[in-house]
Amino acid sequence: MTLDAPRTPHGRPDFSDRSFLFVLGSSRPDGNSEILARAAAAGLPAGVPQRWIDLNGLDLPDFQDGRHEITGAPTGATERMLLDATVEATDVVIVSPLYWYSLSAQAKRFLDYWSGWLNVPGSDFKERMAGGTLWGVTALAHSEHVVADGLVTSLSNSAAYLRMRFGGVLMGTGSRPGRVRADTAAMSRAETFFHREAPPARFPYEEEAVEAVA
Repeated sequence: MTLDAPRTPHGRPDFSDRSFLFVLGSSRPDGNSEILARAAAAGLPAGVPQRWIDLNGLDLPDFQDGRHEITGAPTGATERMLLDATVEATDVVIVSPLYWYSLSAQAKRFLDYWSGWLNVPGSDFKERMAGGTLWGVTALAHSEHVVADGLVTSLSNSAAYLRMRFGGVLMGTGSRPGRVRADTAAMSRAETFFHREAPPARFPYEEEAVEAVA
């Protein structure tokens, strides 16, 4: 992963060395969050590598926290595939509907596995994630997107811990299947979502310290 968010001489995003991993965390196939994510992915320049992984279709057990007892490499093929896909991408996109004002169980379990990967010998997980970019895409039933602050905070703080950049969360309103397409503002934002600047993620106390110095 690269440390700086590359730009062209004209100030536009440079996608020449970037690759995107889309992690689908919905229990429903072709859900509103996925629709919104695919609309955003369509705005990427042709040729930018994209990999899509549907967590709901994987044989992935619940995360068992063995960080202080288990120090070996992942033994399951699914976990190994997820680890490799995550560290090989420059941009990781968590696609999750808003469930009880946070991430879905599938998406949260994926992030829980990151805790174990921090201690996999030779993976250098934290070092390889640093400088990459974390994004979020979510659909929610509520028209007031402030209710998704918990999901945003979870992703932002995760990115801050790993010293990643955080591109923010693309939100759209939709509950019934396909309803997010009627949120024309969200679909419009999706077209250029990945073209926005992704600043280095910081914990709230780090933001306060920066503001105090300024």
